[in-house]
Amino acid sequence: MCRACAFAEIVIRLCAELAHRMSASDDPRRVHFQSPEYLVDRLDAIAELFDTDRTDLLVEAIREYIEDTADSETFQELVATKYYDDQLEFETVKQLVGAESAQRLRLLKADLEDEPLDVAAPDDDVDVYDGEVTTVETSIDNDER
Repeated sequence: MCRACAFAEIVIRLCAELAHRMSASDDPRRVHFQSPEYLVDRLDAIAELFDTDRTDLLVEAIREYIEDTADSETFQELVATKYYDDQLEFETVKQLVGAESAQRLRLLKADLEDEPLDVAAPDDDVDVYDGEVTTVETSIDNDER
């Protein structure tokens, strides 16, 4: 099988998986945007090569970009920071990083917002360091000293 046919087979399989993953809640929404003409021409040529349409290619490209972006550490940190600073609502965080990560951020935020435990300080006449001391010996090579 030539490389073009192998690639076409992969794209067709990805499109089939995409169609399979779409549920009733994934009803398509029409989106209009402007793009440089040369990109549209290249996209159309690729679509023709793989016997698919422009929309399928665009949807898959957007999905891959979103997944790659959402998996990046920088993105995760930005979402967490904005959520902790009350710049993002929980539902938005869920859309950006997924339900599991969003729930983890919600729990961490609640912990950060909680008041510290109200533990009374020891009396002034109590020496908290009084008593036996436990020491730990470590083995350090002479070369490392």
